Amino acid sequence: MFAIFRKEISGFFSSLTGYIVIIVFLMVNSLFMWVFPGEWNIFDSGYAGLDTLFFLSPWVFLFLVPAVTMRMIAEENRLGTMELIYSRPITERGIIWGKYLASVSLVLLSLFPCLIYYISVYLIGESPGNLDKGGTWGALLGLFFLASVYASAGIFASSLTDNQVIAFLVAVLICFILFMGFDSLAYMPGLKNLNEFVIRLGINEHYKSISRGVLDIKDAVYFVAVVTFFNEATRLHLVSRKWKKKS
Repeated sequence: MFAIFRKEISGFFSSLTGYIVIIVFLMVNSLFMWVFPGEWNIFDSGYAGLDTLFFLSPWVFLFLVPAVTMRMIAEENRLGTMELIYSRPITERGIIWGKYLASVSLVLLSLFPCLIYYISVYLIGESPGNLDKGGTWGALLGLFFLASVYASAGIFASSLTDNQVIAFLVAVLICFILFMGFDSLAYMPGLKNLNEFVIRLGINEHYKSISRGVLDIKDAVYFVAVVTFFNEATRLHLVSRKWKKKS
């Protein structure tokens, strides 16, 4: 597993992928927070907080994380290198978790520079230091959990096809459904009595819960369960694909 992890991390930064993800993430958030005029601009809003970052980042990651994961398995299948990986002493689960941890590590690296935003907002307030520290760190943790789910869904989408573009589109669709789909579904006619249950099936409710600064064990269990579900679904698909080739 760790050999796969090192291979993927090396691949991210030996090409432009890793750098582009981090730069795009920071650039998009910086432009809306500090440059573009409007309610999301910290100076225009008159409120020293990171609400803009935590509102925009799930949408930015919705496209960036699938862009990272789209090649993970699809490219291996297209080039035929998956068979080479199978020849080594590693299980399908080890392959998937190695690739998954590499994707999550890249997400974590993109979040580290957000400390600059935190320090800036911490200092520029009318009363320096008057910042909801618990809510801010909770929101950062929630953002990491959210992107971790995106990564597992993206790897699953990558296992379904040999085409990276299709893998990207499928991953974006899955992630969008997880983030906003259940919220919309909950208010459809006939689900009125189940709307709270349906909403809690989606990411957004748990992300907002952690963003309040309180880590509920139920929210942590939810994110771990969804990641495990997609990684196991990916494993089962790889196993079935391998047996089809053998037969």
